[in-house]
Amino acid sequence: MPQQLTRETLIAKDLADPLRRFRDQFVIPEGLIYLDGNSLGMLPRACVERVQQVVEHEWGETLISSWNDHGWIELPLRAGAKIAPLIGAQADEVVVCDSTSINLFKVLASALTMRPGRRVIVTNKENFPTDVYIAEGLARLLGNGCELRFATPDTIDAALADDVAAVSFSHVDYKSARIEDMAGITARVQRAGALAIWDLSHSAGAIPVDLNVAQADFAVGCGYKYLNGGPGAPAFIFAARRHHDAMRQPLSGWLGHATPFAFGSHYEPASGIARMITGTPPVVSMSLLETAVAIITEAGIERLREKSKAMTSLLIDLVEQQCAGSGLDLASPRDAERRGSHVIFAHPEGYAIVQALKARGVVGDFRAPHFVRLGIAPIYLSYAELWDAVARLKTVMDAREWNQSRFRVRAAVT
Repeated sequence: MPQQLTRETLIAKDLADPLRRFRDQFVIPEGLIYLDGNSLGMLPRACVERVQQVVEHEWGETLISSWNDHGWIELPLRAGAKIAPLIGAQADEVVVCDSTSINLFKVLASALTMRPGRRVIVTNKENFPTDVYIAEGLARLLGNGCELRFATPDTIDAALADDVAAVSFSHVDYKSARIEDMAGITARVQRAGALAIWDLSHSAGAIPVDLNVAQADFAVGCGYKYLNGGPGAPAFIFAARRHHDAMRQPLSGWLGHATPFAFGSHYEPASGIARMITGTPPVVSMSLLETAVAIITEAGIERLREKSKAMTSLLIDLVEQQCAGSGLDLASPRDAERRGSHVIFAHPEGYAIVQALKARGVVGDFRAPHFVRLGIAPIYLSYAELWDAVARLKTVMDAREWNQSRFRVRAAVT
């Protein structure tokens, strides 16, 4: 059992926190403890100013000239270059566009064309559902023997036959928060002649990733979680530079063309990562993401990771100290080095517990079938908030507040 923790201990940690000043750069509703930044990041104040500039001046006054005058046309590559250092990529290996689902479709299809004769995609059945659905849909669309095969990161070797074109895993598991061995798995996949694709949606902006050191082939990730780009923020694609000439994505839209404003009748892919672009970028949301990423970069991904490890460990210790005997069982790795920036507790009444917590001003989320998921966004979360959140959780558990009918009504979004 760790040393007994107190609220004063955590207040002292806040006073010594080198990231403390960044909290004021976010809009934080009074009285709310937000443990769901792993699903939707909080609003950066700079984004409020940026959206006003984009809407009122660039769109409202400069209008179509803003494609040139304000660099709208370069936004996908410019925003991608800003994300690149956070994920261990070169500036010309990342582009912002579309959604994670669409981008995964693109890179899976590209991988299949780059490995002719191989018709199998391998993924984890417990991967984030959209990753499974997209792979399933692509295999169904292509037919002709294209197949989806399931394996876990622990059992991947048994699945790596000579018919496998691509393996798609998440770097951080969206339920347990387990961090996978990207470099080791990538090496095994590539030795089998396949391509390694990584989903960084629960990694980017929270933990350091080094795609190039790991020799990853492709990666995708979203912009609205730890990158704080806003609801529905566009996603990103990473493609290793060594694949740029060979990759062919199926959604060959006009802005992925070598010369889009020549308006030719035949598609010629742009050079490099730009060929992964499909259509017109969503300028407003992409501008917000670009602004938000700059804050993460200034804070420093290594400092964010150190605080994340400390906070997730403290959260586990507090729950075990204050809620012992409540039936909340840790379902995340106990080793902080193996754990991403959220913590999962299993409980048969997980959904109702999350709703009861929300009624007390603590926002976490629920993941089926019975998981209470508490996310740590270290750039704006304070240590004292962890104490207060667990104190409210203790009240919910001790008084069985979750055992109310109003907390059992399933909302459309859980």
